Amino acid sequence: MSKLKRKHYEKLLEPMQEELAALARWTQQAGKRVVVLFEGRDTAGKGGAIDAIREHVNPRQCRVAALPKPNEREATQWYFQRYVPYLPAAGEIVLFDRSWYNRAGVEKVMGFASDAQVKAFLQQAPQFEKQLVDDGILLFKYWLCCDQVQQEKRFAQRLDDPLKRWKLSPIDLEARNKYGEYTKAREAMLKATHTDYAPWTLVDFNDQKLGRLTLIRDLLDRLPDTRAEEQAIVFPPLPGKPAKERYGALKPIPSLKD
Repeated sequence: MSKLKRKHYEKLLEPMQEELAALARWTQQAGKRVVVLFEGRDTAGKGGAIDAIREHVNPRQCRVAALPKPNEREATQWYFQRYVPYLPAAGEIVLFDRSWYNRAGVEKVMGFASDAQVKAFLQQAPQFEKQLVDDGILLFKYWLCCDQVQQEKRFAQRLDDPLKRWKLSPIDLEARNKYGEYTKAREAMLKATHTDYAPWTLVDFNDQKLGRLTLIRDLLDRLPDTRAEEQAIVFPPLPGKPAKERYGALKPIPSLKD
């Protein structure tokens, strides 16, 4: 199957980005709080999906949370504690580029967490997420899927491209030899944390462009009606010069419902 061409992808993406802008406006006007988790193997395409969502949304309203490894103090805290400050307030959207699920993935596979810590996490994560949802947060969890052949191609592209080489880390290189172990860890995580109130959605990202479109369409379709009135804007005339002369005939910006 041939991959989606960029021009076709951009044509399909544009109306969805208009819907995302409307979503942001609705979130702000309705005082909603939205959290989207992006999980998946290295090179799956989390960053590209996040960029497509936030490209035309106010960055002060739509934030990305990409936490580094915990420092010495954070390592002694309740595991979920360092993620809590990044949760949204009213009118905000937070996109987690990896999340608390690090414990069930890289920390488990690479030996950064003990079996007891992973077991406790798998028991506590659904409880933590139930509290978020019960408090009114709209929570969406996506796992971006790519096979080992695609992962190897993307690792090679990062190595060959000076602008992408920063994405490679010693952990990435070691993870190449643990594809099967990551699969087992993912299956255990999905089994323990896929719930009615916070389900997982798996998206095929072997074709990253098609994957982005699929993910964004799913996100938009699972939200309530996000249409919100757009404030009409009229430029006032410049001092000493009629508005029509400077700008032409100015009209209020129509709402999306027009």
